[in-house]
Amino acid sequence: MAAAPDEPPAEDLARLAELHGVAASYRPAPDRTVQVPASAVTAALAALGVDASGPAAVTAALAARQRELRERLLPPTLVQWAGAEPPAALAALPAGTRLRVETEDGETREEAADLPLGVHRLTATAPDGRTGEACLVVAPDRLPAPPGRSYGLLVQLYSLLSHRSWGMGDLADLAELAGWAGRTAGAGFVQVNPLHAAVPGAPTDPSPYRPSSRRFPDPVHLRVEDIPEFAYAEDRERLNGLLERAARLRADVLDKGALIDRDAVWELKRQALETVLAVPLGPGRQAAYDAFRAAHGPALDDHATWYALAEVHGPDWHRWPDGLRDPRSAATARARTELADRVSFHARLAWLTDGQLRAAQRAAREAGMSVGIVHDLAVGVHPAGADAWAQQDVFAAGMSVGAPPDAFNARGQDWGLPPWRPDRLAATGHAPYRDLLRALFRYAGALRIDHVMGLFRLWWVPQGSPPTDGTYVRYDADAMLAILALEAARAGAVVIGEDLGTVEPGVREALQRRGVLGTSVLWFERDWEGDGRPLPPERWRADCLATATTHDLPPTAARLTGDHVDLRDRLGLLTRSATEERAEAVADTAEWLALLGSLGLVDSPAAGPPGSDEEEEIRAVHRFLLRTPARLIGVWLPDGIGDRRPQNLPGTWDQYPNWRLPVADREGRPVPLEELVASPRLRALLEVLRPPGPSGV
Repeated sequence: MAAAPDEPPAEDLARLAELHGVAASYRPAPDRTVQVPASAVTAALAALGVDASGPAAVTAALAARQRELRERLLPPTLVQWAGAEPPAALAALPAGTRLRVETEDGETREEAADLPLGVHRLTATAPDGRTGEACLVVAPDRLPAPPGRSYGLLVQLYSLLSHRSWGMGDLADLAELAGWAGRTAGAGFVQVNPLHAAVPGAPTDPSPYRPSSRRFPDPVHLRVEDIPEFAYAEDRERLNGLLERAARLRADVLDKGALIDRDAVWELKRQALETVLAVPLGPGRQAAYDAFRAAHGPALDDHATWYALAEVHGPDWHRWPDGLRDPRSAATARARTELADRVSFHARLAWLTDGQLRAAQRAAREAGMSVGIVHDLAVGVHPAGADAWAQQDVFAAGMSVGAPPDAFNARGQDWGLPPWRPDRLAATGHAPYRDLLRALFRYAGALRIDHVMGLFRLWWVPQGSPPTDGTYVRYDADAMLAILALEAARAGAVVIGEDLGTVEPGVREALQRRGVLGTSVLWFERDWEGDGRPLPPERWRADCLATATTHDLPPTAARLTGDHVDLRDRLGLLTRSATEERAEAVADTAEWLALLGSLGLVDSPAAGPPGSDEEEEIRAVHRFLLRTPARLIGVWLPDGIGDRRPQNLPGTWDQYPNWRLPVADREGRPVPLEELVASPRLRALLEVLRPPGPSGV
């Protein structure tokens, strides 16, 4: 079909899109190709600074891009993997081209061979006078591997209340859990939800996957009493009153069935921190704080400034006075000075939280954990938050990250998170990405990357369009993986990629080649290319974290008993009749239990229907995971006491208390950390997984 007079020819638009990494079509299955709406392609190109609004604009943009690619000496980023051939772009330089390399350490070299690991600056000068500059990433061939096979606990930190926390789990609770699990249960790691800084204001978005900033942690997770200056604060009456109110918040959740109220917890902690931070730092502590500020430089100043401005003007920077919407404006510089005390307050909070995060990792390693704390990197940030404000130049305006339609969601998904611009990332040598990884690896034994496929491409949804009218935009995956390998190697940290769902062909293989572990969830592991039956353990992949469930899925007890269908039925979320859904769920569970039985993994098979002996069946599920070659095995901590409620129920908002539930037993009674670790049911489950000796699982 010919294009309309005011529309560019489809083939020209597709060619222009391809040259900028924008998809004009995609293949959700090997035998199916979906054409992307021209409006989505045009919008994505516009977000990349490319005018494709009409035939003349497309022709001009296409010619300009082709000329740019033809004339440039080097792409913006080059990757040199250790032990591999030099980048093809270097070999393609004209004969006689002179090279100059400024290494990360400030050394100058005249060739690009035998460079140390790092991100270096390369300048090429051709005989005809043309010059080109590039960031040269020299990366280890693979990321660090887990030190032997191990198992660990998975938990949403806010849900893990102790009798000392303030109404939600905190970093001291995390350290306690890690110390117990490492010493008494032989666990190698504890994985938690993202602990990124949240957008302030009541009600705060409770999802840890829509943070204000991924670069700095959220001080709501602080254990206030563990801050050294707490002991020297003068207003003890005020602090004691806040502690009493915190105890009531905690009792409301643990004893009265209240939901976790993050806003109420933060309000109490904020008041306490105002008092505690009034205490001057001692010389050693001051030196440590100064070093932290120097290490994080302008990024920390921007972060703290955004929070100071949000206290005055609200948490959405788009609604601030014009001058303050620009982090580099004169108005913002004046406000930074005028609000210096508040900027310092928020910078101190970032330092204190970083310190308690590192203390939790130390506690885990001292308890014998081979990995320690596994932190979670969300796929993006809130459009109104600190990172989106401070890094406007690298975010795609008017775009949101999501997912195209698939078998589970015919309408697609829009997560409301602005994506990074791949062109701007490349122009900066991927500096925002490098800084983010360095910040997280300060306190992580391992990093889980949510939607790891985003290192390769992301589904961009134009603002105001349905998720179906989006398109894929490609990133420099080689550079993203190389920087990830470099920073992980420097930190000695393992990386786990959440690669569930639809994955582009070749992506899992590329991740595995570089040592990024995948994620395998029992209920999804079937022979999809064969008979569709449960995949026997020997056919599972080895390079993965294997689990029975996740925070977005039903707990194992609910899966075994069919409670997850009843829950979705009550909330009106079923797309078929409840009878059909229950029949399918029962059949699915029965198939898995039959496989467990055939392998001799159920000690005493229940005489009744699936779920009638759920404790034994849950243990059998984890015996099965042990039979797989998976390098890491994760136990969803609520599974240890029979919790039936998912922490998050996708597709719901007000209908379900997502991200606000404490860990509870099978009757829904909240269980504090002190009772949890003493639970015979949990101990029996972990005994299944306990390493038999120093050789590991």
